[in-house]
Parts: sequence; C-alpha cells; structure tokens
Amino acid sequence: MQFRPYGALLALALLAACGSDNDDPLPPQTVPETPAAMPAVAFMTDVHFENVYGDFKSSQFAGIPTKDGKNATIRTMYAQLTSTRLFNENYFAFRAALDDAYAKGIRYVALPGDYSDDAQPINVNGIAAILQEYQAKGMRFFMAPGNHDPNEPYDDLEAGKNDFLTKDGKEQKVYATGNAACKNKDASVVCTDELMEQGYEKLLTKLADHGFMPNKADVYWETPFSKYAGQYNVDDATKQAALANRQYEICAEGEGGAYKAAGEAKLGKAYTKCTSVIDSSYLVEPVKGLWLLAIDANVFVPNANFDAANPKNFKGFDGAGNAGWNKVLTHKKHVIDWIKSVNERAKAQGKQLIAFSHYPTMDFYANQTNAMKAVFKPGAFQTARVPETATTAAVAATGLPIHVGGHMHFNGTNDYTDAAGNFLVNVQSPSLAVYGASYKIVTYKDKDTIDVQTVALNSVPRYNELFPYYQTEYDYLQGSTASADVAKRWNRAVLDTKSYGEFTRYYFGELSRLRFMDEYWPCEMKEAAMNLDARQMLILSQLQTKVTLAQLKDVPDVLPLTATCAAKGTAGTDTVAATQLAADWQEATAKAEKLASAAGLSLASFAKITPYEFYGDFHRTVYAGELALRDMGAERVSQYKVLMGAFPVSPAAIALSGTQLSDQNPVHVAFQNQFKQVFAIFKGLGSAKPSEHFTIDLKGKKVTNANSAALSFN
Repeated sequence: MQFRPYGALLALALLAACGSDNDDPLPPQTVPETPAAMPAVAFMTDVHFENVYGDFKSSQFAGIPTKDGKNATIRTMYAQLTSTRLFNENYFAFRAALDDAYAKGIRYVALPGDYSDDAQPINVNGIAAILQEYQAKGMRFFMAPGNHDPNEPYDDLEAGKNDFLTKDGKEQKVYATGNAACKNKDASVVCTDELMEQGYEKLLTKLADHGFMPNKADVYWETPFSKYAGQYNVDDATKQAALANRQYEICAEGEGGAYKAAGEAKLGKAYTKCTSVIDSSYLVEPVKGLWLLAIDANVFVPNANFDAANPKNFKGFDGAGNAGWNKVLTHKKHVIDWIKSVNERAKAQGKQLIAFSHYPTMDFYANQTNAMKAVFKPGAFQTARVPETATTAAVAATGLPIHVGGHMHFNGTNDYTDAAGNFLVNVQSPSLAVYGASYKIVTYKDKDTIDVQTVALNSVPRYNELFPYYQTEYDYLQGSTASADVAKRWNRAVLDTKSYGEFTRYYFGELSRLRFMDEYWPCEMKEAAMNLDARQMLILSQLQTKVTLAQLKDVPDVLPLTATCAAKGTAGTDTVAATQLAADWQEATAKAEKLASAAGLSLASFAKITPYEFYGDFHRTVYAGELALRDMGAERVSQYKVLMGAFPVSPAAIALSGTQLSDQNPVHVAFQNQFKQVFAIFKGLGSAKPSEHFTIDLKGKKVTNANSAALSFN
C-alpha cells in the first residue's frame, strides 16, 4: 500500500481553509473538489492503556521494584485472565501498533475511545506522554471518548482497584483518597488520587492536543455548537472550543434545550433532573479534502441519585456502557442533526468523510444476536449493547457513509441500506488488549471506494517483560491453601507462550474457562462443551437411542456426560437397558465416520479439537470473526463445517420437568437440539461480511472481500 509522505500532508494542511456554518443545513454553493489520493488513517480502538511503569505518588506502595530502577505498577495475571481486556501487556502492544503504523508511512491515528483504563491520572498521563513522543515524530492523533474515559461525566474520588500485584505475588488494593476505606484509614489499602477517575473537564484539558481542540496545522475544525461567521480561522475556533461553549442540556427523559418542548409533548409530562453536560464531539480536516468526524456517543443519563443542588456528583448518572447509540437518539438529538449537516456539507464540498465513535451503530454479531439471546443465558455476550434496528436506521438516515466503532473488542463488518438509498457501513475495530489484537487502516482510494485493512499484532516486542512477576504470583497461589487463593489459580502454560498472538489466544482460552462458561452457558450446555471433544460431538450428533440421561450413571464408559444438570422426571414405559447405549453409540460412530470421510477427513482427527479448544474457538470467533478462522487453519475450519452440517434437520424437542431439562430425555436429545443452534451461531459468526481486508463501494452499495485466501464457514 502506498501512503502520502508526511511533508506533503503538512503542506496540504497549510493551504487555505474553507468555511462552513452549522446553522445552515444547505451550505453556500461550492464546486465539489476532486481531491488527490487521501492519506490513510489508522484506527486503534480500546487500547485500555495502563501505565505499567507509572508513579502512584505514594509512600505506601510504589509497585514492584525492577532491576533497572523502575517500579512495575501492574495488575495480577488472575485479574487479566478473568477480564474481557488485558491490563498490562497492551502497554507494549500499543507501542508496537504505533511503530508499525509509522513504518507504513501512516501519520494520522484515530483512537475511538477506551484509550485509558478508567481515566485515572496515572494512566492518562502515561498515554499522553507516549502520544507526545510519537507526535514529535510527525504523527497526529484524534480521539473520541469511550465509556472508560470518562467512566462518569464528573470526577470520581472514590474509585480504585483491588488487584495490583505486589513483589510477593499477592493482591494490593489501591484507591483514591475519597474512598471510604481511605477515609477510615484502612491500613490494608493504599490511598492515592492517581487512581481517581477523571471526568470530561480534566480529560479534555490534558488531551486537548489530540483532536479535542483546534490545531493550527488543521485546515478546518468545528464542534456541534460552532457558529462561524465568514472565513474559518483558528483563533475564532479556539474561542468557541472553550468547554463552557460545548455543553447541552440532558434530562432523565431526553435531551432538553431546543428539544425539550417536543419531547415533553410526546411524553405527556415535564422533563426532570435536567442539567448541562459536555459534548466533546468535533469535526476536523487535518489535510485538505479529508474530514474526520469524532463523535462523542457517551450518554450519561441522570438517575435517581441525581441531586440538582450538587449536579456534578458522579453518582447522579448512569454509565454509558450499555446505552451507546440507542440513547444518542433520545438524549443527544443535537448530535444526529449535526451529523446530517456534516454529511450534507461533505458531499457538497467533495470531502471524504470518515466518522468514528466508541460504540457500534448496528448489530455487530453478524446478525446472530437474536439467536444468541435464545440459546445462551440472559445477558450473555453483552447483547444489551447491540443497537436497536431503529437506531441503525436513524444513523443511516443522516447519510453517513462509514463509521468505525469499538467498545465490543470485536472484529467485524456490517452494512445497512435504507429505503431512501442511504448506505452505511459499520466497521468494528478490534481492541489491542484482547485476542485478535489488531488495528484498522482506512483509505479512500477515490470518492466512492474505501479500502479497509486489518493489521494483526502477532509479534509485539517486550510482550513477556512482566512474566517473571506473574511467576511469583503463580507460585504464591500454588503454595497458599486459602480458599480465595485456590480459586484464583490459573494455568501456568500461559507464561510459556512465544508471541503476543499466542499469548492472547491462550488468554482467551483461560478467560473462557474461568469466566465465560459459567456466565454464558446453561448448565447442560456447559457440561457438554467442557467434556466432549469434536469427535464425540460428531458421533453424538448422529446418535439415536432410547437410553436416558438418568441411565448414564450405569454406563459411564461410553461418553463423559451425566444427568447432573437435569431434574428428576417420571420414567416412561418404553425404557431399554442402559447397556444398549454402547451398540447405539457404535452405530452413530459409523455414521460419523462416513461424514468425516466425505469431507476428506478422518473421524479420529476430530479428537484433536479438545473441549478446551472447542469452547475457546467459539469465544474467539465471537470476538475476532474472520481473524479467528485464520488462526484455526483450513483443517479445523473444515472439521467445524462438517459438524455444522451434521445435525438432524428437526431435532426432537426437549422434555422438561417443570422448567428444567428432564433426566428422562434420551441421551442425544438435549445435545442435538441445543448444539445444532450453537453451531448455527458459530457458522454465522464465521461467515459474516469480510472483516480482514475488504473494499467498500459507496456507489454500488456493497462490501467486497479483498483477500481471496480468507477462510469462511460457508
């Protein structure tokens, strides 16, 4: 790929600016430009930067002393293996991504939220220092806020973490000084405001250079509230960019201000708990012809704890995590109107527009969300964060062509075309802090064609630098007999990994084992997934038997399942001896052999997909999509395709005892019914729109795979 040299970009950026007026949805008539090839923009999402060599500024605890005189201020490995994000190694991954992008000639980097680990000063100061370092090399950074930066619209002086690692391998609590434990002088707690969580004002002040304020190098810059008279100039923009000028009224029921009367009329009652909150959205033209639209889609809704006498108390607002774009429609209507205006002006002036925010604008689970809700436990896979169809339609109606989102630590692509012909592509950029760690490169090839590449971070220098400290933690947990410590034991093999890619893959296996299987999978599904290898699954998909789950205890050597998750039911009259299961299993094995052979595979080879590998693969595909299939390789993808097509067209219905699975179900019934659905979801996730390297045809309204070697479950 060819990229524009930075010197050329800077020269373009210093050309005469073009004006605009947000109040006028139909801008002055201008002749659309025919822009030269635009520079590429790298999108690095959900960095969750934690300053692993930061300063707590505390005499109580400085972290773990290192041989080079620094202190490692890191979280435990157990904390990492039970979280949907790494806390420590992403420090090195972020530097590796920046170095890689710089080497490719990329000088513009967008960070669509959650660039910090909860906006603590120790971490925000750390990432700011790194950005300044790379800025000095000629890179520019453009940020949009996420739900972790800020966690709340205002400062939280009670925040902290329970799981920093000590030199003895134990956990250390570190809290901000306003925390109750600090006020009560709890000797077991380290108290420092380096662990407070900053709100908008402190964050935007500290990170002002990274898109949140006008820059003289930019051709143009505005907010949803800008009102420029005549030609754009940076001095006027800077005055209007003051935080006092970038606030809107939000109420419990919806957006206030100019939108209040209509909302109250529709609701039939007055809006309550109204206050003003900062909106950090902005539009920037860093080089002539390219518009980057950074959207603040955080919506912190006043809640029952809101106190009009103390409106800046962080406890008075709900978090933004599940709200996303759904709440933008009701509580940030000015943003929708502004996006529409920006898009109209971009088209009229021939600008190449790329929008980004922290949150996805449409279903990010390859349209498998409803199926996932039906099969797994309530709330599994954070499906509450999937935008509603009406939300997607409203964003598409603004005319926005492309949006890059994050939040879900998910690699994927989806698109939507409405009846009016508006075509919106949502690109989900994966996190640097999880399995599938990657960043996206987005480039306008011409006015109607966008190229999107995914750059995987398989090789990260220094990724294992902290492993000796985790070994101390491992040794402590193995040596401790305290029940709390025994419960936190993890598989030491994660420390034997040879690359960042391998490390994150193993991390996701442990995350699945230690957390996802309990949180997401119903009891009998969890038992099957954690005990059956793919060979046994394929045979079980072919099994027909009258032997019941209750009889499994009498034939323990046939397959490793029990009736533990089933309720006791009443036995029928057509029972058979438990020993019949062996003959039925042998018959099913012969059928499975034929299925494997027809695909050019051996049934024995399926056993290589252990239970741990299976459920790890499933969860890795949920998050990484096409990238997970690439790591599986062609043989395993073929094996899964055989399983996906192996189940009966209409599996027998599951008999219940009350609301539970009855132990009088034949052995095969629950598995075939439930796992037919699991493998259908698996197939959908692995057969989605291209997400590794693809092109977007805005005129033809289609997304096309640019990698002919990409693996798929189709």
